[in-house]
Amino acid sequence: MSQTTRVGASPQDESLADLAARHGLSVSGARPPLPEYVRQLWGRRHFIVAFSQAKLTAQYSKARLGQVWQVLTPLLNAFVYYLIFGKIIGAKGGMSDEDYVPFLVTGVFVFAFTQSSIMSGTKSIANNLGLVRALHFPRASLPIAFCLQQLQQLLYSMIVLVIVMVGFGHYPDATWLLVIPVLLAQLAFNTGMALAFARWGSSMPDLVQIMPFVLRTAMYFSGVMFPLRHMLEERANAPGWVADVLAANPAAVYMDLMRYALMDGPYPNTVPGETWLLALGWAVVIGIGGFIYFWKAEDRYGRD
Repeated sequence: MSQTTRVGASPQDESLADLAARHGLSVSGARPPLPEYVRQLWGRRHFIVAFSQAKLTAQYSKARLGQVWQVLTPLLNAFVYYLIFGKIIGAKGGMSDEDYVPFLVTGVFVFAFTQSSIMSGTKSIANNLGLVRALHFPRASLPIAFCLQQLQQLLYSMIVLVIVMVGFGHYPDATWLLVIPVLLAQLAFNTGMALAFARWGSSMPDLVQIMPFVLRTAMYFSGVMFPLRHMLEERANAPGWVADVLAANPAAVYMDLMRYALMDGPYPNTVPGETWLLALGWAVVIGIGGFIYFWKAEDRYGRD
C-alpha cells in the first residue's frame, strides 16, 4: 500500500483505513497469529502465576478458618458421600472401609479439580470484564490462571490425601511417582476445558447457572463415589459396552490412574495401558483444541 496520499486527492477522499495504514496504526485488540499469541502468553507468565496466587488467597479471606476451607470442603463432601453411598446405599462394591475411604477421598479430590477448573473458566471472562476492557493482554491468561489456582488448591488437598492413605494402610511406594504425570495430564485437560467454556461463558451468561447441574451429572457418571463397573454391571445389569464408554470419560480416567498410583489392595490392582493412552489423548486433544478454540475469538472478548 502506498505510504502517501494520491496526487490531487484531498484528505476527505482518503479512507480511514488508508489513513491508519499510512501512519502505521493497527486495530486495537486484533487477534494476533497463533505463534505470536503463545509468545505473548509466555511473556505474561509471571502475571498469570501472581494472579492465580492472589485469587487463591482471596478465595476464603472472609471466612474465620481462612485457607483451611481449601481442604475442609472436599473432606466434608467425602464424609457426606461416605454416609450416603458407603453406609446407606452400600455402593462400596465389596471393598472394606480401609479401601473404600481412600478410594472415595481420592475420587472427590480429583473430580473437584476438574469441576472447579471448568466452573472458574466459565466465569473467568464474564467476571473480569473491567480488567479485559481496561488492559490489553492475552485473554487466555485468565482461564489459565484460574486453572493454576485450582491446581494449587489440589496440592494442599494432596497433603490430606497422603495422610488418609497412610492412615488406612496404603503406604508410599514407587507407584506414587505416577501422581506427577497424572496431574500434568489432568491439568492440560482441565485448561483446555476451561478455555472452551470461558469462550462460551463470555457470550452466554446463563451458562454459569447451568454448569453446576451438568457437572453434578458428570460426577455420578464418573464413579466418584462407587466402583463404576461394579455398579453398572453387577447392580444395574448394564451391557459391558456401557461400562466401557463411561469408564473412558476423562474424569473417570484420571481418577482411576490416581487411585492406581496411590492405593494398594483390591481396587484398583492394575490399570490397562489403554487408560494411560486415554489420559494422554484427552490431555492433548482437549488441551490444544480448547486453546485454539479460545484464541479464535480473542478479538471479541469484552465486546460481545
